[in-house]
Amino acid sequence: MINVTLPDGSVKQYSEGVNALDVAKSISEGLARNVLSATIEGEIIDLLTTLTKDCTLKLNSWNDEEGKHTFWQSSAHLLAAAVQAL
Repeated sequence: MINVTLPDGSVKQYSEGVNALDVAKSISEGLARNVLSATIEGEIIDLLTTLTKDCTLKLNSWNDEEGKHTFWQSSAHLLAAAVQAL
């Protein structure tokens, strides 16, 4: 089991191998639909990155600078791929 500390200070236990999206789903389906990325120990990660040890986790949505950065970065990659395909 790993301990995941959330921004409000609460600690939740999950089996090793859980990802950030699973954590979001365990909190709320609405949160899981709105989360764009996660921050672990100050590093922005993909939602499907596996959590393997105790950590501090922040789930980023459009309301967070990290969430906006993730959205814009992903959009830039999609635009670049579309331009290359043309």
